[in-house]
Amino acid sequence: MKRITAILVLALLAFSCSDFEQNNKKSVLINDLQTKLDSLEKLIPEKPNSMQGQIATFLTFQKEDAEQAMNFYIELFDNSKIVDIKRWGKDAPAKEGTIMQATFELNGKLFMCSDSPPIHEWGFTPAVSNYVECVDEGQLEQLFSKLSENGKVMMPLGNYGFSQKFGFVEDRFGVSWQLNLQ
Repeated sequence: MKRITAILVLALLAFSCSDFEQNNKKSVLINDLQTKLDSLEKLIPEKPNSMQGQIATFLTFQKEDAEQAMNFYIELFDNSKIVDIKRWGKDAPAKEGTIMQATFELNGKLFMCSDSPPIHEWGFTPAVSNYVECVDEGQLEQLFSKLSENGKVMMPLGNYGFSQKFGFVEDRFGVSWQLNLQ
């Protein structure tokens, strides 16, 4: 009887140790997976819609050309990208597929735009414009040329006494740009 009891105790200890090792391995594996998950979560960029507290320029287009304008601007400026696009659907008050609301960055500055379903009596005004401090004369001339193409030159490139060179244009979408070189 003592022998059977000893065998049972040894078997119980062996089983307990084996069970302990398996639980310990599972615990180590869980901790390792949690560490990996935590490091991966740091790689996920901030949600594009987390704009709380930020100020963005909002451009309201009335000729269903918001996407065309946005893509044109993104091509002109370094460090620019589309952040988020929401489109009008089938039963919407605007043409299906046009921009309900888009968020984009131009050289890291936040902009938003939309294709407005109603046509308003107002449009863009040169009294509110985008001001670009150019890094060199080449950039100034390139931006002036591309932005004024099929647009309107309001002040040709020149020295107006407050900087080396300055120009003021309205692009083909009606948005105004002041281009400056200190």
